[in-house]
Amino acid sequence: MSEKARNEGGKNRWAMVVMATLLMLCLGTVYAWSFFQAPIMEGYGWNNTQVSLTFSLAIFFLGTSAAVGGIFLPKLGPRPLALSGSVLFSLGYALAGFALSLRSLPLLYIGYGVIGGTGLGLGYVTPVATVAKWFPDKKGLATGIVVMGFGFGALAMSKILAPSLLSWTNGDLVKVFQYLALFFAVLTIGASLGLSNPTASKAGNQVRPSEAFKDAKPFLASKDFVLVWIMFFCNITAGIAVVGFQSPMFQDLLRKADNGLSGATLAGMGATLIGITSLFNGLGRFLWGAVSDRAGRIKTFRIMLGSQLAVFAALALTGNPWIFAILLCWILLCYGGGFGTMPATISELFGAGRMTVMYGVVLTAWAAGGVVGPQITAYIKDNFPTRASSLSFIVGAVFVALGFLVSLALGRVPKSPSTPHRE
Repeated sequence: MSEKARNEGGKNRWAMVVMATLLMLCLGTVYAWSFFQAPIMEGYGWNNTQVSLTFSLAIFFLGTSAAVGGIFLPKLGPRPLALSGSVLFSLGYALAGFALSLRSLPLLYIGYGVIGGTGLGLGYVTPVATVAKWFPDKKGLATGIVVMGFGFGALAMSKILAPSLLSWTNGDLVKVFQYLALFFAVLTIGASLGLSNPTASKAGNQVRPSEAFKDAKPFLASKDFVLVWIMFFCNITAGIAVVGFQSPMFQDLLRKADNGLSGATLAGMGATLIGITSLFNGLGRFLWGAVSDRAGRIKTFRIMLGSQLAVFAALALTGNPWIFAILLCWILLCYGGGFGTMPATISELFGAGRMTVMYGVVLTAWAAGGVVGPQITAYIKDNFPTRASSLSFIVGAVFVALGFLVSLALGRVPKSPSTPHRE
């Protein structure tokens, strides 16, 4: 790509990465839901399964709306879709605050889960697909940086935004969610306005959604796509099963190790764990995306899934909170790595022209995993509280083992954009 192409219309492609990453940073705060899990349960009398369903719904509608967004993105372009996602995402936080003020669990599901989750999906698929167009020479690196922002969102929420707002509002969760809605509206809408396609891609905006889907449809029904979907689903389900519960799990282990720790101390240590693992979640998106540029996409997935099998087995056996925290960091590194590697995998396996549609559809694996993983863990915690952690990790091990077996059935994916696409 020439320097002129990189800076067409005065828009440096790295400035596009900054805007896309800022948008993802805001959207990624959804991964800090476990920070609110215990306070909401204690304040409103709801159990693990009831409260965690809010998070599951948000991830489910993220995946499904990302699939729809990927189909309409070629026609609408990135800015309208990202703006729609930003408005719905911010509205989800506002409605969550209203739901808590009414003590209404159904409204919490609709507001944060359905509406906010839909905004998440429209907002998520847009910057990834857009930046991929600006970086045909460095897809893994560029998209890895962007989705890294999503991973860092939990750090920003658990260590900065939520604690500051809770302190400022004297623990009033209603006001916390309302202030977050306003804050995210300003940042996400501003970042969305900065997104655009490179000039050379503008002709693609004339593609009708029906035509884009028709072109991709045969590939969506292919064996390779089904296997990629299952592999992605397994990696997501295993990781997200602990993402939403890492703080209470860690606090349970700490409590068993030292009964003298106060509730405030435990909550603070749980928030610290969320912050640390979110760093690994974010770094994994960048690291594994860059590694896949050299090692190959499917081989990188095999490394991530195979290593997690050993780590989940170790997690199921340990009762030490510090070993738990260290091992969990690796799980989050590989969990994030799946998202950092998948955009380039789809582009290279099925063709860059089908990337927006097929990447959106493959994110339905996130939707499915976001329901299956957390709900299994919530059920285990509510019904087998004394063995919840070990049983949850055994489930995680089963999923990554299945994902690894599926990865072995996939054909070789090209290592670099210079390698011809398999059409």
